[in-house]
Amino acid sequence: MDIQNIKQRNRRDNRLCIVIPCYNEQSVLPITSGQFLAQLNRMIAAGKIREDSYILFVDDGSRDDTWKIIRELAQQDTHFRGIRQSRNRGHQNAVLAGLMEVKDSADLSITIDCDGQDDIGAMDAMVDAYLNGCDVVYGVRSSRQTDTFFKRTTAQLFYRLLSFMGADVVYNHADYRLLSARVMQSLAQYREVNLYLRGLIPLIGFSCTSVPYERHERVAGKSHYPLKKMLALALDGITSLSTKPIRMITGMGFVMLLMSIVGILWAVATRLYGYTIDGWSSTMCVILLIGGIQLVSLGVIGEYVGKIYLETKDRPRYIISDRTCEHQQTEKQK
Repeated sequence: MDIQNIKQRNRRDNRLCIVIPCYNEQSVLPITSGQFLAQLNRMIAAGKIREDSYILFVDDGSRDDTWKIIRELAQQDTHFRGIRQSRNRGHQNAVLAGLMEVKDSADLSITIDCDGQDDIGAMDAMVDAYLNGCDVVYGVRSSRQTDTFFKRTTAQLFYRLLSFMGADVVYNHADYRLLSARVMQSLAQYREVNLYLRGLIPLIGFSCTSVPYERHERVAGKSHYPLKKMLALALDGITSLSTKPIRMITGMGFVMLLMSIVGILWAVATRLYGYTIDGWSSTMCVILLIGGIQLVSLGVIGEYVGKIYLETKDRPRYIISDRTCEHQQTEKQK
C-alpha cells in the first residue's frame, strides 16, 4: 500500500457502508436494524468513519413485508438505505448487488447477514484493521459450539475438501467481511455468473487479515439456508474454484484402463489354459462398477458443462428494481 493511502486512512475520514442482504426477514429486521444503527453511530462517534456512513439493505426478492420495513427504516433515519432486486437471485448475488451499488460511493464496506448471528461488535476490530492498512478483513468464527453436530462436522469436511481441491478459502469464514474500495473495484472485474464469494475474494489479493468472533443463535425467524441450499452452495464452491474433479476423473479413467488390460490378459490366459468357468457374478460386479463410475463421471462433467453454458449466456447477475431514495442513483453516477 502506498504512503498516501495510509495517511488517508489514519485521518479516519473514510465512508463506510454496511451491506446487509435480506430475504423474508420481516421478523428479524425490526430487531437487528436498531443494533446495526447503534454500532454505526458508535463508530462515527469514535471518529473511525465519516458521519455520512450508512447501512444498505439488499432485499433479495422477499415475499413478505421485508421491503416495506426497509422503506420505513429509510424514512425514519438517513443512515438507512435499501435496494430491491426484481426477483430472488440467491444470497451471493444479493451480496454482490450491494457491493456493486456502493463501490463508487464508499471507501470501505462490511457485509453481514441480518439475522443477528454474527457478532456486530467485531466491526470495530475490522475497521481498526482497515485503518492500519488492510484491504480485506475476514470475520472468522472462533468456534462452532452453536451448530449441531451434523452441521459442524459437514462444515469441517467441506473446508477440508475445498483445500484438497486447491481452492484458496478461509477456514470458518462465511460472508462477514470488510472490503476496501479498491478491492470492490477489482471485484467488479470478475464476471462469473456462478458466484462463490468466499472463494472469489481471496483470489483478488491485496493485504488481508482476520478477526475472530463468536456466532450467536438467530434472534428471530427461521434459517433460509436449509441442507439443500447448503449442498448447492458447496457444489458451486467446488466447481467454480477448482478443476480438480475433472482431473480426478481422468486419473480414475487411467486406473480403470489398467485394470481392464489386466482383466483382458487374465481372461485370455484362462481361456488358453482351459481354466474358464462360469463368471456371471464377477462379470456383473465389473459391469456395475464401471457403469457407476461412468455415470458419476458424466454427472461431474455435466456440472462443468452446465456452468459453461450459463457463463456464455452472460446474463445479468442481479437486477435492481427499486431504491429507497433517489440520491443513491445520483451518487452512483458521479
